[in-house]
Amino acid sequence: MNRLKALNTSIRVGIVGAGAMGRGLFYQCQISPGIECVAIADTNVEKVISFLQGGGINYRIVDTIEAMNRTLRQSAVAVCEDGDLIAKCDQIDVLIESSSSISEAAGFAISALECRKHLVLMNAEIDLIFGPYLMSLAHANGAVYTSCDGDQHGVIKHLVDDLHLWGIDVVMAGNIKGFLDRYANPTTIIPEADKRNLDYKMATAYTDGTKLNIEMALLSNALGLSTDVPGMYGPRAQHVREVFRLYDLDALWKERKPLVDYILGAEPDGGVFVVGYCDHDYQRRMLQYYKMGDGPYYLFYRPYHLCHIEAMSSIAEAFLYGHSLLEPTYGLRTNVFAYAKRDLRKGDTLDGIGGYTCYGLIENCPSEVLPSGLPIALADDVGVKRDVGRDERILLSDVDYNAGRFDFDLYLKALRSPKSFLS
Repeated sequence: MNRLKALNTSIRVGIVGAGAMGRGLFYQCQISPGIECVAIADTNVEKVISFLQGGGINYRIVDTIEAMNRTLRQSAVAVCEDGDLIAKCDQIDVLIESSSSISEAAGFAISALECRKHLVLMNAEIDLIFGPYLMSLAHANGAVYTSCDGDQHGVIKHLVDDLHLWGIDVVMAGNIKGFLDRYANPTTIIPEADKRNLDYKMATAYTDGTKLNIEMALLSNALGLSTDVPGMYGPRAQHVREVFRLYDLDALWKERKPLVDYILGAEPDGGVFVVGYCDHDYQRRMLQYYKMGDGPYYLFYRPYHLCHIEAMSSIAEAFLYGHSLLEPTYGLRTNVFAYAKRDLRKGDTLDGIGGYTCYGLIENCPSEVLPSGLPIALADDVGVKRDVGRDERILLSDVDYNAGRFDFDLYLKALRSPKSFLS
């Protein structure tokens, strides 16, 4: 905080995506010391204009780098349709990608890193599917690439860091999910989405569990964790303290391989947790004294995550210290693969994350270069070549796709990218 307050010039942030999260990020940038959002890109410029006018923000609409540079020199917020303008603007220090797109967002991320701009991803989908490639590109260009703090995977990382510092082994990194309906779709979700002012596909991805699985895969790939079963167990609970009853921790910890999982419907709603293991006699006595239980398993949890509010620390740490909170140091150790949300017929076209046709489950990835499953982040605008029953895993071989399509090609590059923990 002191370093932020002492800056002569604020950290200049550009945001791509002005949905619910993008608008929150903009607001937070304007009130956080030492941080300022100077540009916003969204395909719906009118939505951005309405938001900025409502806040009394001075802005200019731009469509070239030259116009953007001129606007920023005049201390107005630049508004554009093309996120690439923000990615390539040399007056911007940090790009936050918070859109819901895949291929376009990946292009903006690559442009930003090639321009040696720090990249903070609130877009968990491209963070997962292209993460290893983006990480290697960032390292090659002396830039920081990081998942965003404030989302569950970022908040869990802080808990894990604490346990590592304290010398306590991580047994399970866990999420707390309020509600799950694998078969939700953009029509059935309308009433709930409207209450929360959320995009229908985004709200569907939250409800059908795809977003949860993506976030836990991001955590797995950063920390070398795995899932015990596809999609994790996700037992229902009333409170997070029930994890000792819900899981056979001795069996799960037998091979000393830490896992990701979640509990459903439990308090604290919106929280996260980590189960740790310590068998040192002295430490166990002290942990008992500190009201943590008899051990050797211990529960640590946090009752909230604050998304755009906590995101500011990722911006500050990237710019001030060159620090990444979370990046896929273990490569694509896990991924989230597509499962049929309804019976699919040969010739049907998949409609991606949060759609009508498929949901995503986290799975451990085999060692071969190209896993057999169809990643949920690529399950958009591809045709099904055979009938697929509801809840059946959709394979790459089940769909017609062009391996040269930008997103598929970038996925292959991500699979081949080096793992930073080996470098």
